[in-house]
Amino acid sequence: MTDRDLETRERLLRTAERLFADRGFRNITVRDISRAARANVAAVNYHFGSKLGLYREVLERAADGMNATTDAAKQAGAGCAADEQLRRFVQIFLRRIMSADASASIHRLINREISDPTPALDALVDRGLKPRIEYLRGVVAELLGADPDDPRVLRCVASVQSQAITYLPNALAARLMGRSKMTPEQIDETAAHIAEFSLAGIRAIARR
Repeated sequence: MTDRDLETRERLLRTAERLFADRGFRNITVRDISRAARANVAAVNYHFGSKLGLYREVLERAADGMNATTDAAKQAGAGCAADEQLRRFVQIFLRRIMSADASASIHRLINREISDPTPALDALVDRGLKPRIEYLRGVVAELLGADPDDPRVLRCVASVQSQAITYLPNALAARLMGRSKMTPEQIDETAAHIAEFSLAGIRAIARR
């Protein structure tokens, strides 16, 4: 592809991410995306084959971002005890989703896909969510002294994730938490709280 083709392709992806996040896959047309991206209406089919093909690629980029966060957490926790691995995972996760560079539209897009799934959901789960959950299952299983398939492990993983996701930047979080943005220091303080709260709960379950 020419430089102009690559620029058009990237512009379509950025525009589609925002529009799909705002209105959902089913409520956006190829013409809507093309107009907003200042591209020929045929450009979507040329670059992606169809609207669904474009949507799949947008979600693949989201999955790549999720994997980058999981990989960073793995590297930060390599060689550490399980409790420290959990602390570092939560810290890195919160830093990534709360950073100034984080795309709020990606978070909205993923939430829309979960609440109103399309044929692209399986790829998002397999490529983005499963690697993260599998890593956390291993960490929590070690803390509990249990098998990763133990139902208690999955419940603990869900609790850790739920606490972190509560802080995703959105109007609801701003109302519940009293602020829409946090300083780096506040992010780290929140991460430390989530980690310690989670570890205390996991240890209590292990003793029981």
